[in-house]
Amino acid sequence: MNYLRIPVLSLAMAAVLTVALHPASASAARTDRWQADLSVVDTDDVNVRHTRAGLRLADARPPAAPARRSAVAEGMLVTSARTLAAPATRVRAEVTVTTRPGAAATVQVRGWRAHGWTEWRDAVPAAVFDSPVRQVQARVVLSASRSGATAEVRAVRLTADRVAVTAATPGLTYRVYATRIGLVGNTTANGHVVVARDHFVALPSRRGLSPRNSGDYTVRVCTTTGSRCEYAPVWDVGPWNTRDDYWNPSAVRENWKDLPQGRPEAQAAYQSGYNGGRDQFGRVVLNPAGIDLADGTFWDGLQLTTNAWVDVAYLWTGTGSRGVVGDGPLNIRSGPGTSYATRGLAAQYANVPIQCYVTGQSVTGPYRTTNRWNRLASGQFVSHAYISTVWGGTVPRC
Repeated sequence: MNYLRIPVLSLAMAAVLTVALHPASASAARTDRWQADLSVVDTDDVNVRHTRAGLRLADARPPAAPARRSAVAEGMLVTSARTLAAPATRVRAEVTVTTRPGAAATVQVRGWRAHGWTEWRDAVPAAVFDSPVRQVQARVVLSASRSGATAEVRAVRLTADRVAVTAATPGLTYRVYATRIGLVGNTTANGHVVVARDHFVALPSRRGLSPRNSGDYTVRVCTTTGSRCEYAPVWDVGPWNTRDDYWNPSAVRENWKDLPQGRPEAQAAYQSGYNGGRDQFGRVVLNPAGIDLADGTFWDGLQLTTNAWVDVAYLWTGTGSRGVVGDGPLNIRSGPGTSYATRGLAAQYANVPIQCYVTGQSVTGPYRTTNRWNRLASGQFVSHAYISTVWGGTVPRC
């Protein structure tokens, strides 16, 4: 099930609205313009369909959901990535949409850098990246009203150009409260059907939501003692809120900008009565959760038996080489061989930060037979036999 509700473009009555964003002073040589193809609905899209009237929700009925989930129908279309004519730091959108009371539509974009995808950013009025990007991907997110009214997006035109930006920030780590997802057989916000002992996490903002079967946004979640960790992709939105990217600074954070960076709104509501003790939907917050863990991550990766505080690193906020776990969950070990102690797991599709590599025990895996072991940023090791690809730079020998 999907959790997001983003009322960016909403009107008090049915109407057609065009939000035009014109480049102010960009050089023609550095400006790239294109129109998003809304007609292709495929496997990475959720609950949307394309008609003569435009892109709309396939099913606008409110979902039958647990109390902590969104009470309205939602869906999204992810377009193909576009390679730009020149590196850009800003993308802006011009959206033509028909909407009705309570319904919403928004256009978000992300950019590909040397060390991975940026977070998704709203392209109205503009998305600005902290370093130049060569590729841009857009998505349209729709949500219905409680009565089932929906929006229809007719066209999305995008413009990419370059403006001065500040340097990228280093990776961020915060201690937050973790709860177990469960919900086997349900569908996550990116369209994944939850299976028993699954390995992924949910965060309360789509800004760090990975497309299905990818680890573009991966977290490292560890017990507070550091004895167990799991690298897991972000495949769902929750708990409690859906617009609370609490790991971001106030200038970037979508909502609750007066809270300290790294403190989830649900935690502040539960512990201090913030927002009257309620979440963005007006529901009484019953625990301080800032992350949800799928059962496999909860039981097998961290070996938790009850909800607990954990240390979470939001790996896309950092830099450096990343290895994609092609087959998992993969054991993380204390040394370069299978005789070393297991310190946790790396889920399939997780993008793990590789510091350097050493020579160790030879292992045969799905991608190669090799004695190379990659040392992760945590100081633990994974066999290179299970890494499908490495991006973000050359990995040096330790």
